[in-house]
Amino acid sequence: MESLTFFMSSVAVLFFGGDIFTRAMLSDIGEYVGTDIQISWLPNLDDLMKGYARNFRPGIGGPPVNVAMAIEVASIDHISEANMEYTMTVFLRQSWQDNRLSYNHTNKTLGLDSRFVDKLWVPDTFIVNAKSAWFHDVTVENKLIRLQPNGVILYSSRITSTVACDMDLTKYPMDEQECMLDLESYGYSSEDIVYHWSDSQKHIHGLDKLELSQFTIIDYRFVTEMMNFKSAGRFPRLSLRFQLRRNRGVYIIQSYMPSILLVAMSWVSFWISQSAVPARVTLGITTVLTMTTLMVSARSSLPRASAIKALDVYFWICYVFVFAALIEYAFAHYNADYRLKEKAKVKANKLTSESIVKNGKQAMVLFSLSVTGMNQGVVISNRQGRTQRSGSEIPGEGGTEEPEPSRRRSRPVEESKEDKKCCSKCVCKPIDADTIDIYARAVFPFAFAVVNVIYWVAYTM
Repeated sequence: MESLTFFMSSVAVLFFGGDIFTRAMLSDIGEYVGTDIQISWLPNLDDLMKGYARNFRPGIGGPPVNVAMAIEVASIDHISEANMEYTMTVFLRQSWQDNRLSYNHTNKTLGLDSRFVDKLWVPDTFIVNAKSAWFHDVTVENKLIRLQPNGVILYSSRITSTVACDMDLTKYPMDEQECMLDLESYGYSSEDIVYHWSDSQKHIHGLDKLELSQFTIIDYRFVTEMMNFKSAGRFPRLSLRFQLRRNRGVYIIQSYMPSILLVAMSWVSFWISQSAVPARVTLGITTVLTMTTLMVSARSSLPRASAIKALDVYFWICYVFVFAALIEYAFAHYNADYRLKEKAKVKANKLTSESIVKNGKQAMVLFSLSVTGMNQGVVISNRQGRTQRSGSEIPGEGGTEEPEPSRRRSRPVEESKEDKKCCSKCVCKPIDADTIDIYARAVFPFAFAVVNVIYWVAYTM
């Protein structure tokens, strides 16, 4: 029974206490939300808006409206080389004076609801080189309006835009790019509106602290231009131009180092024996195909531009060295095979000449034996005639020795022909395959090092 009484008393206290607290809150904010209560220092917006024409600029027919511009960069989300664009989120602040909205009730600045923008005249500023853009509206429209007693209006909005950026990719990835954000009036010429950078816009807040994945912002500047269009007139333009330097570390790791290692891998074949044909051919073809795959994958994220990029040049340098290593083995193998064929041919010629000499000696022996038999028969039949014949044969032998000088004259001609053949053989003599590999071990790395020095000096200076 006592617990029931305690529970009922607690509920009564909460009910009456909550009612009192609610009334207190309503009484605190009643002076702001009540329809019958007016704040003495607030100007009457309805009176300010009487006769206000939002379709006409302030001071129409008079001097142009001066619009001060200020930008704060919130983020640069994505920079695409393939589409040549970047995405940026900025806080765009515009300030101008509209005497129609001046008041003297107080010297305090009014912060107005963002929906009040629809009732005011605002500059028709647009981003010239924007591909797409949108305002942020979570949880409400990200717009700010402040009104000062002298009629100066501060209008701030949060905009995300995808902006075109013309890039020169000749030195990619050792390149530096300049991207721009151009702001201009779409319909008002310089006779109606004049843009200028705000006096407080000496530097861009937030731009120095941005961390981009592929680039580093090294510099930026403000530019004021007057664009002249023959058909429409002269229009003021403000430009924010910032310099971007590409971070090379990721490209050195992903593209340059694998290419260098592939070239060095192709040199391993110079230390493999010439007889290991499958090993050397497989290594050469594998390095060539891998280099081709690396070139294709690196170009997939780039636009198909006609300009030759620095990365393309390096890939082709490596491709030529890898392919040259494969050609070197083909040349060395051809020389080795040619030397074997020449040795076999020389050996066959030697065997042929030896057999000819051997057969000639046998024929000479048989011939001498037959001649000796005939001479013996003649001696037996007529010894006296042999004496006379032998006396008459002495001048005959001198007669047979008469063509000896002509034989001597023919020998130098034959010897000169043989010398020429030997010289031609020395000139056309193939180089030993092992000697070719020994030279390649030194020439290929030295040539690759020289080409690398020339390449990096040409593209980084």
